[in-house]
Amino acid sequence: MTSTLTSTLAFTKGHGTENDFVLLTDPDGLLTHDAVLAARLCDRRAGIGADGVIRAVRSDALPEGAAALAEDPTARWFMDYRNADGSLAEMCGNGVRVLVAHLLAEGLVEEAELRSGPGLAVGTRAGVRRVRRVRGPEGEDWLAVDMGPWHLIDPVGASDRGADAEVGVHGLDGVRRPGLSVDVGNPHTVVALASATELDAADLTRAPEVEPLPPHGTNVELVIVEDAVGAAGSSEAPLGIIRMRVHERGVGETRSCGTGACAAALAVRSWAGGTAAGAPERWLVHVPGGTVAVRALEGQRVELAGPAVLLARGEVDPALLGG
Repeated sequence: MTSTLTSTLAFTKGHGTENDFVLLTDPDGLLTHDAVLAARLCDRRAGIGADGVIRAVRSDALPEGAAALAEDPTARWFMDYRNADGSLAEMCGNGVRVLVAHLLAEGLVEEAELRSGPGLAVGTRAGVRRVRRVRGPEGEDWLAVDMGPWHLIDPVGASDRGADAEVGVHGLDGVRRPGLSVDVGNPHTVVALASATELDAADLTRAPEVEPLPPHGTNVELVIVEDAVGAAGSSEAPLGIIRMRVHERGVGETRSCGTGACAAALAVRSWAGGTAAGAPERWLVHVPGGTVAVRALEGQRVELAGPAVLLARGEVDPALLGG
């Protein structure tokens, strides 16, 4: 694959709950995967159109991959991810599933790697993530990702006030709402709304105003609790059900956000008192693009499961992008 923008570029288009990506296969790290190319590919009028670009590159072919290999020598593939505006992102929960589906389709990994042991190791800027094959709630063929460690940015604020930020959401009543900051390898601020009417009324074409704003920005999730199934004393573990919309930094509103779904479920779990209070460890998160499942794991880790769909393959002349 050439390192210039003068020849045809092969791509795959895929999505996870309609969070969509352009995927580039670049095993030897020869492609110039810069902000300009990513933004042009993601342009929905003058490009292919996507929420981000994922380059599949061998971990030993780029500097960032060295850390992944040091963490886990089996993480031979790295997810080099850029948002729609070209900015680098640490991690994308929907994206890593779609990347693995792409690697499978290209014959670069084996299905058996997803079905044995802890799963397939993939390097990201947020650390190594392991992906395994699972069944969805209706028997669907899903992929599950161990998203790694998570933490509340301000545990004291979360404990004392249930919040550590104030968020102004366009389209609502102008009142700034409390937000809870959750780190899932990338930053999130979760805001609970009172009703589905409020959730639908929010204008996420403009970024919510977060105070204090983290140094590298934040994704903002708006969430309502829809239901809780099962009880702590029953034979069935309780299952929480929430609905969410998200504004992603560097992108805008997206149909889904994997790390955002994790952050939203973990924030609601925290507001419910956590495990000590019998809060669910399993959650279904309904987003505009579909449904994903979130599970709190031991050791302050979290798992995300959902579909991964490959839509099309093609070639594009980068010289014509954005023109």
